[in-house]
Amino acid sequence: MKLLWYLTSPDGPFPWEPSHRWPTGFDHLQNLARTIDELGYYGALIGTGRDDGLTVAASMLGVTRRMRFLTAVYPGLTSPAKLAQIAHTIDRHSGGRLLFNVVNGNDATLAQYGVHLERDARYEFSAEYWDAFQRVYLGEEAAYEGGHVRLAARERDDGPLSPWDAFPRPTPLWGAGTSPAGVAHSARLLDVYLSFADTPRRLGDKFRRVGALAAEQGRKLSFGTRFQVIVRETEEEAWARAAEVLRVTSAETAAALAGWNLPPGETVHTYEPEDPAVARRIEALREGRLPDVRDLEIHPNVWTGPSLFGFDVVSPSSGTYLVGSAENVAARLREYEAEGTESFILSGFPLIEEAHTVADLLFPLLDLDHEEGERP
Repeated sequence: MKLLWYLTSPDGPFPWEPSHRWPTGFDHLQNLARTIDELGYYGALIGTGRDDGLTVAASMLGVTRRMRFLTAVYPGLTSPAKLAQIAHTIDRHSGGRLLFNVVNGNDATLAQYGVHLERDARYEFSAEYWDAFQRVYLGEEAAYEGGHVRLAARERDDGPLSPWDAFPRPTPLWGAGTSPAGVAHSARLLDVYLSFADTPRRLGDKFRRVGALAAEQGRKLSFGTRFQVIVRETEEEAWARAAEVLRVTSAETAAALAGWNLPPGETVHTYEPEDPAVARRIEALREGRLPDVRDLEIHPNVWTGPSLFGFDVVSPSSGTYLVGSAENVAARLREYEAEGTESFILSGFPLIEEAHTVADLLFPLLDLDHEEGERP
């Protein structure tokens, strides 16, 4: 089992509410990375947003020695050959600790960067982009001629300090995709297929479907998911913290977060779900309040949190929580592991404090992968 943490600038006890968000700078980000590294997490997902992930990864190398950096990349924003050079630089100076989170984006996001491709075309472009990247990364000198990507032959460098001989295996690619085109792209390309949280059996069924598609192409995937986590010595302490999360979260914030998971064209005020439990959550939001804390528990110790996700399934969001005693949260992780989940990207706020809590309480109860270095 691989446990990763979350490396991002926004922090605080409840950072989704501006009044509970800390002002943080570079020192705080370095302290967070150092904590993740020293506690023995497998690595960290670098948060997307204002900061560039590759820049963050490179700037954290001096305060870390073993943790991996899972960094989002949108194909097309950087030439695949240039990205290979950047990846070689980071890997050479870190001992091979860079992982890529393949993100194909959406129309609005990509348009901001000058990339204009329809969704299915984005997947075709992405497959070529990463193929070209890996070829350059591994030192191939021939020209690359694809339908979308064209690279001239690389000039041979026989110098003794050439970086291209450093890593004999491809860079591991992590990523997600839920649409039929996205699943096909994932099965063809990825090493680790990620999905937002669901109940253990439903998530396992999804992983088995994607795994079967990869197997048809002679490939084998591993699988991972994303959780917020509240773990304490007792169930009572953990659920008390969850209740505090609800108390602090405004109904306006919860409604805004919930809107991300409503069916297209629906709002909190118009949506009429068939599930009675979901209907109660919607009605609470309409009345300007949040539901009872345990009304949001959709599987033992699996909690949808203040985002009220889980209208029809558990939300595609990091808003899904594991909540409970160390023993029960460890049992849930093992339940997910039995359904095929190998990697868990976790977070809790404040990030440094909760990273310590998770390491202190959960690590001794789990069989964790602490292998240093991704590639020789």
